[in-house]
Amino acid sequence: MISSASNSQCFLLFLLLFLLQPFTSRSSSTTGGAKASSLSLVLPLRVQKVPSLALRKPSNKLLFHHNVSLTVPLAVGTPPHNVSMVLDTGSELSWLLCNSSAAHSFDPNRSSSYHPVPCSSPTCRDRGRDLPMPPICDASSPGGRCHVYLSYADASTADGAIATDSFLVGSSPSLPTVFACVASAYSSSGGDTDAAGLLGMNRGSLSFVTQSGIRRFSYCIPDHDAFGLLLLGNAEPPFPLPFNYTPLIQITLPLPYFDRVAYSVQLEGIRVGHALLPIPKSVLVPDHTGAGQTMVDSGSQFTFLLGPAYDALKAEFSRQTRGALAPLGEPDFVFQGAFDLCFRVPAAREEPPPGLPAVVLLLRGGAEVAVGGETLLYRVPGEVRGADAVWCFTFGNSDLVPLSAYVIGHHHQQNVWVEYDLENARVGFAPARCDQASRQLGVASP
Repeated sequence: MISSASNSQCFLLFLLLFLLQPFTSRSSSTTGGAKASSLSLVLPLRVQKVPSLALRKPSNKLLFHHNVSLTVPLAVGTPPHNVSMVLDTGSELSWLLCNSSAAHSFDPNRSSSYHPVPCSSPTCRDRGRDLPMPPICDASSPGGRCHVYLSYADASTADGAIATDSFLVGSSPSLPTVFACVASAYSSSGGDTDAAGLLGMNRGSLSFVTQSGIRRFSYCIPDHDAFGLLLLGNAEPPFPLPFNYTPLIQITLPLPYFDRVAYSVQLEGIRVGHALLPIPKSVLVPDHTGAGQTMVDSGSQFTFLLGPAYDALKAEFSRQTRGALAPLGEPDFVFQGAFDLCFRVPAAREEPPPGLPAVVLLLRGGAEVAVGGETLLYRVPGEVRGADAVWCFTFGNSDLVPLSAYVIGHHHQQNVWVEYDLENARVGFAPARCDQASRQLGVASP
């Protein structure tokens, strides 16, 4: 899930093109690094549907929010309390809902290893530098405790106290971890009913990846109701995979709309079927403010493109599917605030018509993310027109949200093994059957 950006001054445009370069990973200074160097864990990754909003806007302006989350199990505290957390490579600070009436919340009063972080701690003063909104001191709390406010592009928010407690992942030793013990949270989607919080997995100093010293992790997301896989450390897929890698990209200057701790890659083109879209290269690289980076994000559901690229994709996909898909014919209908290319499909159909042209995202280094078949369209819950259901194209317009970036969401990572290799500063993609991999590694279906 993409965090909302803060404002700061812009820098000279002519410098920017010289600043795009492969990222060189920083070595971890966390106490968990030595433990994590030999870590090898296989965890179930659940694709969980999110309930629809109880209060709805008019149907032609459905709110922007996610309908599906990826969750993983772990244990927190002493004695360990089992929780399920949303896996989010687009966020830094992990958080848990604390002291809530929700059945899956975490109660810090029952953990002997729980400790709030004071304002005087370096964790509060220095390590929150990569967060969109740095932590602040809550002078009204006992002893002056460190407080944080988190907000996301889908208008979800969370705020609470920064604390430490033991996180236990699989069979690994427990790891003292900094996280936010959230007193209140708002989800634009209505809430993840089985999730107690969010596991931040980007490259920021307070992310779980950095704190645990993990230098490589990967996951495989299934396309149906089955468990996928999350592999941490040295754990390997159960069969050889033809990975294609793209380098992580970093801009050294602190630009206001460039997330320096995201898994940022370089989008170099988009193909629909055999047609390469006529998108200028200048549209695909960050501008002088940093807007226009491309991020791989497990916390976002769908994929978002900046306006000029989206318009080109929308026009070509509409041209190639003319006669195969019936347009919705309602110009004001916008699903989730960003998806305005929608179609009417007979309600009896379980999936879109066959033979639709694949959309391929072309990345630097030759890596590709190919989107085809069922993942091209998404059935809008509750929207019916006579005997037809409403299905929308799963590429959205960033400008409508608004987002200042290209985002590759987890819906387009289904049956793709995605590897985050921090040691070599790259992200890899390989086609895979995630349900088969889960069975081979002993992860059962839900």
